Amino acid sequence: MNVPPRPPLPHGPYLLCDDSLRPELSLVEKAERLLAGGARVLQLRMKHTPPREALAAARAVVARCRQAGALCLLNDRVDLALLADAHGVHVGDEDLPPEAARELLGPGRLVGVTARGTQGARAALAAGADYVGVGPLFGTTTKQVQAPVLGLEAFKRVVAESPLPVVGIGGVGLANIARVAATGAHGAAVVSDALLAQDIAERVRLLAEAFDRGARGASLETG
Repeated sequence: MNVPPRPPLPHGPYLLCDDSLRPELSLVEKAERLLAGGARVLQLRMKHTPPREALAAARAVVARCRQAGALCLLNDRVDLALLADAHGVHVGDEDLPPEAARELLGPGRLVGVTARGTQGARAALAAGADYVGVGPLFGTTTKQVQAPVLGLEAFKRVVAESPLPVVGIGGVGLANIARVAATGAHGAAVVSDALLAQDIAERVRLLAEAFDRGARGASLETG
């Protein structure tokens, strides 16, 4: 049986579709607005959604992502990722170990892992991960994180030393995403800055433009 190769993680903003923000919008509506802005990778995070509702939402959001040519990753929930035919998962410090996620998902789906530094990135590679989310870069109120703020200088060193593509996480928005991209980061995770915007789709477009500007600056420095 031939297993299709894992899709590459796109460069740029990494958008989270979170059930803790904008309760007046369903998860599917949030996903549709993020995708309308050109989101190329979307992580579906459902910490407060009942299991049956979560499965239905996952299947609907994955379908929308596939129609748009975007990747959909499930936060933590390997079971939902398999049932919804998602492109993979992202697991954090207290979630299923990445080795177990890889074992369950097989070789054809992406596994992302939260790491706090270069050592964590190397451990993630050994565990079969495809990329690491490193942070928190800045202070954030979206998710309670029991780890010190890393800052851009320390983050830049992790990016340079990591054996895996690095996505910056924690407090990223339009005001600082270009600086995150300028470190050479593969991506930057955005939650509240996008979902709380009056026009979500337009915010996603602006985030992508700002990331590209920062990334071009980084390439000029190293070119």
